[in-house]
Amino acid sequence: MSVREFVVLGTASQVPTRHRNHNGYLLRWDGEGILFDPGEGTQRQMLRAGVAAHDINRICITHFHGDHSLGLAGVVQRINLDQVPHPVTAHYPASGQVFFDRLRYATAYRETVKLREEPVAGDGVLAEGPPYRLETRRLSHPVESFGYRITEPDGRRMVPELLARHGVKGPDVGRIQREGRLGAVTLDDVSVPRPGQRFAFVMDTRLCSGAEELAEGCDLLVIESTFLDEDERLAADHGHLTAGQAARVARGAGVRHLVLTHFSQRYGDPGEFERQARAAGFEGELTVAADLARIPVPRRADA
Repeated sequence: MSVREFVVLGTASQVPTRHRNHNGYLLRWDGEGILFDPGEGTQRQMLRAGVAAHDINRICITHFHGDHSLGLAGVVQRINLDQVPHPVTAHYPASGQVFFDRLRYATAYRETVKLREEPVAGDGVLAEGPPYRLETRRLSHPVESFGYRITEPDGRRMVPELLARHGVKGPDVGRIQREGRLGAVTLDDVSVPRPGQRFAFVMDTRLCSGAEELAEGCDLLVIESTFLDEDERLAADHGHLTAGQAARVARGAGVRHLVLTHFSQRYGDPGEFERQARAAGFEGELTVAADLARIPVPRRADA
């Protein structure tokens, strides 16, 4: 049975709090796990959330600020300590290669796992296969930063009424799905388009076209909202979004489920992020992320 869920390991921004760990997120996508932005404490949060090193197939780092990357050293060493049986691929801004190298080899350890380095130099597709297409867009932050997007290939949904009308049943249903035709009956005659699921991960950024492109049509958008709207000037100065700005990105992109995260320690009431996001006009499902939360990717919407 396939599992598609987003596991929140940490939701703090620059300074962790008693209730919020530094960043860390794992996306389970069928049989793969993609770890995003492992900040300090990620390895311990993985333990608390029931996430094993064996679950990680890719590591995606948006940028090299400490709250998004200082946990990488421990995660890499844990992957090797546990002798994960598959290669792990790491994506990160190419301009931060020196930081990646320092974190990867922060201390001595025995390398037992192949870690493929695939740095990101610009917008484009990083990986493409049957499970998904992984692509990236440049964001707007004081250091080079990239967001990530996963898109499942579009498919088709079989319609029982159409199958019955054309007399297609039993093993022939699978055959027409595989071959696209059964005699004079085509796959289009008995099915309708089924858009693939879309997920995007947008961290530290000002409003920019990259964030909007990543969010377009997403079933689940995870996006930073470091500041509340009254601190919009401060957000712009430091390269961040407010709750209202993040919500307007999601609203304009037609996002189904919006997840706000990466909160400044200056705010004590997480409910205010939701109130401001609603005030900005976002009407879809909305989650203000909490550490160790598990958020399912919404089921595919039929066209």
